[in-house]
Amino acid sequence: MHSVAILALDDVVPFDMAAPMQVFDWTRLPDGRPAYRVRLCAEAPEVRADGGFTLRVEHGLEALTEADTIVVPGRSPVAGPPSPRVLAALREAAAAGTRIASVCVGAFVLAEAGLLDGLRATTHWVAADDLARRFPAVEVQPDVLYVDNGQILTSAGAAAALDMCLHMIRRDLGSAVAAHAARMSVMPLEREGGQAQFIVYDHPPVPRGSTLEPVLEWVEDNLAHEITLGAMATRSGMSERTFSRRFREQTGSTPLQWLLRARVRRAQYLLENTAHPVERIARQAGFGSPTAFRERFRRVVGTTPQAYRAAFHAKETVPAGARS
Repeated sequence: MHSVAILALDDVVPFDMAAPMQVFDWTRLPDGRPAYRVRLCAEAPEVRADGGFTLRVEHGLEALTEADTIVVPGRSPVAGPPSPRVLAALREAAAAGTRIASVCVGAFVLAEAGLLDGLRATTHWVAADDLARRFPAVEVQPDVLYVDNGQILTSAGAAAALDMCLHMIRRDLGSAVAAHAARMSVMPLEREGGQAQFIVYDHPPVPRGSTLEPVLEWVEDNLAHEITLGAMATRSGMSERTFSRRFREQTGSTPLQWLLRARVRRAQYLLENTAHPVERIARQAGFGSPTAFRERFRRVVGTTPQAYRAAFHAKETVPAGARS
């Protein structure tokens, strides 16, 4: 039986801990036998959990040496750094060939242990920039649900941990067993799109009272129309070259990149809050054609307009004419 150790550190996020525990515990072999032995372990017998309660844990760090897979859940933002003993135990397990996976901001623990150096990794999109800043040797990919480097895996939020666990189950035991585990978790074996579909794309910050503020308000009000770099520059009273330079200085983006993001944000809002056909939304967001809209939307959001609407539409049903 494959052994899975869930490592609970102080300020552990309960959902991050429980999601992999449940999906592995529910997994059954074709003959009905449990496929995994799941153990919760910790450095001390009692662990403080995020949410104001304490866990009593039966297994210590020695469980890591016996595990085939170790899962490190995320922790509260107020959590302190992992202890040297925990980091050493993770390094020893990795050196022994143990598979190690993180949930959400549990990736920071793996990074502290040096296990992500030179590897691709992900975490919750809110924390991705911080992970990249603190650990420059890690190639952070903020727009995916999970990353599999073979021995080391990382996932985005707790729900994405289910995607990662099902992926590991399929690697271990095949698609049939993984599909049954997915049904037990009431989720698809594979979700379309990545973490990008959940990211809130804010405008690059523009200082109040800046020379760009009026022209960007005009752009927002006229997204349904053709907007060129020349038109933006003329409205700002600058040459195209000067406008582009000032724009990058104040936003960190080019005018056309900013415009495309604004169009995608408008399309996301319309998909979430209206039943308009995709063709109409393409026009309202200022895309030249439905085809151009679908291609740009998938590139930025990581899924199709139809799949995005199915996941985030405010109402339960969408008229057939609104489907892409």
